[in-house]
Amino acid sequence: MPRKTPLEKTRNIGIMAHIDAGKTTTTERILYYTGITHKMGEVHEGTAVMDWMEQEQERGITITSAATTCFWRDIRINIIDTPGHVDFTAEVERSLRVLDGAIAILGAVEGVEPQTEAVWRQADKYRVPRIVFVNKMDRAGANFDECVSQLRSKVHATPAVIHIPLGSEDRFQGSIDVVRQKALVYHDETLGADYDEEEIPPSEVEAARRSREQLIETLAEFDDEILEKYAHGGVVSAEELRASLRRSTLSMKVVPVLCGAAFKNKGVQPLLDAVVDYLPSPADMRFFEGNEPGGEGKLTREGTDEAPFSALVFKIMTDPFVGQLAFLRVYSGSLASGQTVYNPRRSKRERIARLLKMHANKREEIHEVYAGDIAAAVGLKSVSTGDTVCDEKAPIVYEAIDFPAPVISVAIEPKTKADQEKMGLALARLTQEDPTFRVSTDPDTGQTLMSGMGELHIEILVDRMLREFSVGASVGRPQVAYRETIRASAEAEGKYIRQTGGRGQYGHVVLRIDPLAHPDLNEVADLAKKKSTNKFDADLNLLFIDEIVSGVVPREYIPPVYQGVREAMETGAVAGYEMTGIRAVLADGSYHEVDSSEIAFKIAGSMALKQAVRRASPCLLEPVMKVEVVVPEEFMGDVLGDLSSRRGHIEGLEKRGSTQIIRAMVPLAEMFGYATDLRSRTQGRASYTMHFHRYEQTPPAIESEIIMRVQGKPVAS
Repeated sequence: MPRKTPLEKTRNIGIMAHIDAGKTTTTERILYYTGITHKMGEVHEGTAVMDWMEQEQERGITITSAATTCFWRDIRINIIDTPGHVDFTAEVERSLRVLDGAIAILGAVEGVEPQTEAVWRQADKYRVPRIVFVNKMDRAGANFDECVSQLRSKVHATPAVIHIPLGSEDRFQGSIDVVRQKALVYHDETLGADYDEEEIPPSEVEAARRSREQLIETLAEFDDEILEKYAHGGVVSAEELRASLRRSTLSMKVVPVLCGAAFKNKGVQPLLDAVVDYLPSPADMRFFEGNEPGGEGKLTREGTDEAPFSALVFKIMTDPFVGQLAFLRVYSGSLASGQTVYNPRRSKRERIARLLKMHANKREEIHEVYAGDIAAAVGLKSVSTGDTVCDEKAPIVYEAIDFPAPVISVAIEPKTKADQEKMGLALARLTQEDPTFRVSTDPDTGQTLMSGMGELHIEILVDRMLREFSVGASVGRPQVAYRETIRASAEAEGKYIRQTGGRGQYGHVVLRIDPLAHPDLNEVADLAKKKSTNKFDADLNLLFIDEIVSGVVPREYIPPVYQGVREAMETGAVAGYEMTGIRAVLADGSYHEVDSSEIAFKIAGSMALKQAVRRASPCLLEPVMKVEVVVPEEFMGDVLGDLSSRRGHIEGLEKRGSTQIIRAMVPLAEMFGYATDLRSRTQGRASYTMHFHRYEQTPPAIESEIIMRVQGKPVAS
């Protein structure tokens, strides 16, 4: 069956922003104006189509990214609405990995906020072209020019302003199209579905002319055609400006900026026009790079329907009606339901039972998907997030998705014996869905530990266990995910010799270790090329270097030494936390022709690392969070004092209207219960956001307390 929508008439876009900037509200308006829905859903009423989870409707926030499809000007637009809360940043990460373009939404009062910066960096990492929509222009304190200025100063973008506001705050009527020099005035009585194109009011003519001049100047920096016309005093037409804007946006040189008020139904149609005019189609991204399965060689796959099939699984979801859904972004070829696909990472074949087009949590059965499509597949049981599925005759592995490590843990216990059996299944399902959720067992207490990105993340997962899987569970107090590292160099010998009659065990290695803060990835790549036994583990920040010469340790025993070192790093010498940041050099050793074995060298490697770490001045690391507090001026002193008492380091203050913005670095261990504390200190008028920044060395007094707590000794209050 031929494809219904040509590749060049498709757009795969995401909507990304800080929490409460209006992502879901904007998506709801897009669905209304494109005819997908006939009633606008509202986040605060719990009626938004894209916020379909019960937890989202109750809290008025987006927790999981939701996909939908709509049409505008005969262009098919696949949209993914992403969460804004930092605890769910993995949802943004995996969405941006598979999208061709994005809309970044800013609040006109707040401007560029911390999570905006975080998602902007993620979009830069995956080279996603984007446009900016300055939302909430109707609110008191809205400042369009300040938002544009912050795009330059905070995320180092080059804004190309294509719409400026017509009025602001309670007098906001619409916008002025800078490219065509027309005013767009919206009709409130038709919920913004109708608007008039008018001549620009005399009071705004000069501002509109100046904005067009600035737009041409900005584009002239990157476009020779515009530069030539501009330099010779020629008139640049609207069509030439649009063509230049598209070229510069696709090459990520500029970011088109529009404005509106989605909640008041103003500015959404020009945003849809900008998506069609300036964001890429899959046809613009002609070739996609991957690797040979199990090899170092690079492969390129053309993004056409005729090429061999390949797709990336970017999200796993459990559906109560159809079971496990695997969301796919198809990069090349086509796939029909009933066909078999190959997973090169696991070397497995699996049959696609059904293909579905998703509209939030509603499903529409389809029979075939093509290059550029985003769909969900039923029947893929063994895939996980970041896996490639492809044609077995033309295997390819696309770059997987990197996810941050969890920073907070809680102990969880089932309430009854029946709950215990169901809890295992629920935890397995949730772990498969969410790559930032980890489950482990405390070796000392035998407790089950849930680890995630923050208190809200854990709270939502526990709530889902109760509602979706009917598991009653008791949850302990949050615990911080500390790490351990070394501060000095050391050398140690690991000898494992056992003789019990018959064949014995013999493994002997000499290991040298050094602190490794930020590895040079080019050096890592060079080392891997020189010797395949040189390894780098990004999760543990472990660089293993094989310096064995003249075969004192046979080549086949070196990978087990690395495995022994890696396993030893999972339990530190200070308080038993996972170790990180170590360069381990295998310098020497010996073997026995009869008694040596892989297990003996694995144990010897583990023994050597543990001894060396004890000599290398080990210390504890704690996660430090980047905190931004928005507080009325009269409460600022109180809030600053409180942050200092929490071992916070104030990074800067910024005045914005009658409020102050405090930026600080605070250890995560001191931030539990901060939301309640902040509300009580400021009569509920302050708000804050925080996200993980880095691990730092724990002060000696705090380290001693943590060690005593781990050992079960009483800690002085």
